[in-house]
Amino acid sequence: MRVDIAASGRLKEPWWEAACAEYEKRLSRFCRLSVIETPENRPLRVTPGALTVALCVEGDMLSSEDFAEKLGRWANTGVSSLCFLIGGSDGLPEELKAAAGFKLSLSRMTWPHHMARAMLLEQVYRAFTILEGGKYHK
Repeated sequence: MRVDIAASGRLKEPWWEAACAEYEKRLSRFCRLSVIETPENRPLRVTPGALTVALCVEGDMLSSEDFAEKLGRWANTGVSSLCFLIGGSDGLPEELKAAAGFKLSLSRMTWPHHMARAMLLEQVYRAFTILEGGKYHK
């Protein structure tokens, strides 16, 4: 499976870079991962043909197990490419949220977009380990 993360803004602090790099490395055994950073005031680049998942507060809140099940269902029904959308400080534009195949909320709380990226990478990794039957998620 191909997993793209289209993110508004770039990581500036070394601790966010290190956290994201760790999960990017771990994910390399499960998927082809690409992070596409776009300057904050420019439109995100959505992967053509991918199922888009908009991260937004009004999206569905899922447990890690439910997220893994959804990821597995997508893979089993022929979805070969996912594109997660992470907005900047103003969130995602309404038109991107409306066009998304799924809306996902990491929490009803507001998180900085660089923290959301690290959290998303960790949850995608956790989902793949759950689907594999691994022990990481426990």
